[in-house]
Amino acid sequence: MNFTAPLKSNSIKIMLLGSGELGKEVAIEASRLGVEVIAVDRYEGAPAHSVANHAHVVDMQDSDLVLELIRYHKPDYILPEIEAISIDALFRAESEGYCVIPNAEAVNKTMNRKNIRVFADRELGLKCGEYEFVATLQELEDATLKLGFPCVLKPVMSSSGHGQSVLKSAADIDSAWEIAKEARGDASELIVEAFVEFDYEITMLTVKGVDETLFCEPIGHVQKDGDYIYSWQPMDMSQVAKQRATQMAKKITDGLGGRGLFGVELFIKGDEVFFSEVSPRPHDTGMVTLITQSQSEFALHVRAILGLPLGFTTYGDGASAAYKAKSSSSAPLLNVDESLFDERSFVRVFGKPDSHRGRRLAVVLVFDEVQKALKRAKELIERVSDR
Repeated sequence: MNFTAPLKSNSIKIMLLGSGELGKEVAIEASRLGVEVIAVDRYEGAPAHSVANHAHVVDMQDSDLVLELIRYHKPDYILPEIEAISIDALFRAESEGYCVIPNAEAVNKTMNRKNIRVFADRELGLKCGEYEFVATLQELEDATLKLGFPCVLKPVMSSSGHGQSVLKSAADIDSAWEIAKEARGDASELIVEAFVEFDYEITMLTVKGVDETLFCEPIGHVQKDGDYIYSWQPMDMSQVAKQRATQMAKKITDGLGGRGLFGVELFIKGDEVFFSEVSPRPHDTGMVTLITQSQSEFALHVRAILGLPLGFTTYGDGASAAYKAKSSSSAPLLNVDESLFDERSFVRVFGKPDSHRGRRLAVVLVFDEVQKALKRAKELIERVSDR
């Protein structure tokens, strides 16, 4: 493969549509290979803006504005990094010969929970929990009667857990409805999911190259309100469950097509595997690979996009813990205890320009045997504060 330098007439260009902490790591890995990076987001000072060659702020759901930017920069690869993007712009760009990663139809399916659930369940026959789609409060009430409590309510389109609620009884219906309708993204339709009685949930990071598929060791994680809190790698699971998880991850990613890294979320009950969601991009729970693998999920994503070999070395076990803001600030200040910087742990600060309660600002990473690493990560995250 021929490599280039950025800002030249022959530069290889990647455009990030979404420039948060995950996009920032992708930009860093791309720049290590001489790739020119164009970082686009809806707000100024997004994390990837600080490490990209170009930074733009646009309404990501305005098809004409997004397409205008694509035509101006003429990127070799377009990487949608968030769900709240104009899918019309991606389809139009693809029709003009631009390469959308993994492809526009895969993004269309995965950014919408209705599309991906119908695809996984009805077209691919993957095992899923029961679900209903609702558009009115009455339909939500009817769905809870059918599915029972507890159940989970989510907008069909949102990111990072926005708008999600667990309904434990009929008393939660009204508040959950309001939370979902006020979520960032498209809340015109909601999905109600029966609560799957799982033992644990995992992310199978699945990397699809030009002619090979690679799997990272399964990642265990804990989520709250649909957003990740802790993750660790590898997840201790039976060989049968691991094999079935791998098969399911391959089936859904083969069905979506294209290349790049996919984060496939699965519920595990004994040896049974249930499909949950899939993201056609690096996954937040996969930040643990920054410390456990020679090639992180971000490096593997870039390698797959560029058609490079996908091999990596596993350094060992590790865990991560996300730090979420406790307050609101237009200039957040993180106080990080020096103990986070030792031979087995460190912190990644995302550099977001402002904060609000619950916004993810940093991640702690610990390299050690899983249980020790997770225990240490939980201890260390308590030594971070903000104001």
